[in-house]
Amino acid sequence: MTVADCDILVTPKDHQRIMEHLFPGDRGEHGAILRAGIVRGETSMRLLIQDVRPAEFGTDYVPGRYGYRALTPTFIHREILQCRAAGLAYLAVHNHSGSDRRVKFSKIDLESHERGYPALLDIGRGIPVGALVYGRRSVAADIWLPDGSRRSLGTYRVIGREITRLDSRLHGNRDSDSEHDRQVRMFGADGQRILRASKVAVVGLGGVGSLVVEYLARLGVGNLVLIDPDEIESSNLSRVVGATRVDVEARQLKTQIAVRHAREMAVNANLQPVVGDVSRDSVAQTLRDCDFIFLAADSMRARLVVNALAHQYLIPAIQMGARIQRDAHGNLEDAMSAIRHIRPGTGCLWCNGLIDPTQLAIEAKSDIERKEQAYGVQEPNPSVITLNAVAAAHAVNDFLFDFLGLRTGDIEEAYHHFHFNRGRMQRVIPRRNSDCKECVHRLAMGDAVELPVAVG
Repeated sequence: MTVADCDILVTPKDHQRIMEHLFPGDRGEHGAILRAGIVRGETSMRLLIQDVRPAEFGTDYVPGRYGYRALTPTFIHREILQCRAAGLAYLAVHNHSGSDRRVKFSKIDLESHERGYPALLDIGRGIPVGALVYGRRSVAADIWLPDGSRRSLGTYRVIGREITRLDSRLHGNRDSDSEHDRQVRMFGADGQRILRASKVAVVGLGGVGSLVVEYLARLGVGNLVLIDPDEIESSNLSRVVGATRVDVEARQLKTQIAVRHAREMAVNANLQPVVGDVSRDSVAQTLRDCDFIFLAADSMRARLVVNALAHQYLIPAIQMGARIQRDAHGNLEDAMSAIRHIRPGTGCLWCNGLIDPTQLAIEAKSDIERKEQAYGVQEPNPSVITLNAVAAAHAVNDFLFDFLGLRTGDIEEAYHHFHFNRGRMQRVIPRRNSDCKECVHRLAMGDAVELPVAVG
C-alpha cells in the first residue's frame, strides 16, 4: 500500500538522456534502468538520478510475456546487482507515448510490479526498487521500500539553472492570502504554493545571511533552516537585521535573533534554528533534504561542505558575500559584492579555486593550535550593510526566478561580481574539472558516500 510520497531529482543532462531514449520519435515504447542516490529522512525520501542505463530495443527490451514490452531478466539482474554494490536505488522506467500532461501506470504495469518487485527487494538487500513511467511532460512513480511500504511520486524536479517540475497530477490555481497578493500577481498562486512548501536553508546569519532570512520570510517560504554558531556582538549591530543593543547585552545567539525577526513576518512558517558550524556532521545532516541553500558563512570549511551537499544531494545553492580591500597606504582598492551559483553537475567552488586548501588546513586546527602556530587573531574584515544588501538581494532574486521558472530565455551560468569603486559588474564563467572529486564523483550519490565533515 502506498503510504507517502517520494521526490525524484535529476540533472538536466540526465533528464535529457532519459527523454531522448524514451521518445526518439517513433511513437513506440522504450525502457531503461536508472540508478539513484538515496536520501532517507525521518518521514521523507528522495531519490537522485545518478546514472541512466538505456535498454537496447530488441536485446534488453523485448516483447513481454504479460505486457506489451519488458526488460529482460539478464539486464535486470545485472543492473540491480550493480545498484546493490554501490548502495543506489534501482528504478525501471518506460514511457507511454500518448501521454502528455498526465501519465499513470496501466493495470498491467502494476500487476507486473506485484509479481516482480518482492523478489527484486530480496536481491537488492536493503535498497529501494521501483518504477517510473514518463509522458512527454509528466511522470508517475511506484517505489517499493525494504520495509514493505510503497511510495508514489511527490515532485519530479530537474535541477538546472532553473528548476523544472513534472509530476502526474494537475495543479489548479489556489486562493492565496492577501499578505502575498502583490507578488502572486507576478508569479501566480502556484508559485506561492511552491514557496510555501519549500525548505530553504541559510548558512551564516551575519550581515548577508540576516538579510536573506528577511527576504525569504517576506516571500512566504514555508520552511527555513537557520544555521549559525555565534552570539551577536556590538560590532554586528550596524549590519545584522533585527539585532538590538539589548541582544548584545543578553548575549543572544544569532539564530535566536533570526527566528524572532522572521516570525514577525512569517507567522505560520516552520523555523528551524540550528546552533552550530555547518562543517560539523550533525549540522550538515539537517541540510540533506533542503530544496535550496544560501551560503553566507565566510569560512572555507563552510564552502567545502555546502559545495559537497549541492552536488551529492542535487540541492541548488548560492554562495554570496561582500569584500572590502585597502592597499598598503590605506586607500580603497576594491569594494565588491559577489554571488556564485552552485548547480549540481556544473563547475563547483573547488574547480574554480574558491576553496583554499591552506586556509582549510588552518581552520581544521583548534583555537589553541592556531594561536601556538602564530596564526593569531586576524584583523576583522571591513563590512558595510549596503554591500551586503546587494549580494543578498541579487541572490534571493535569482532564487525566485530560477526556483519558480520565471526566466524568459536561456541564462548562461556565471558568477556575478559587483565592483562598486570601479563602477562595473564582472561576469565570470565557471569552469569544471572533468575529474573533480567533489562535483563529479559525488554527483547524486546521496547517502551512499560521506560528506567532508568533522564528527559531531
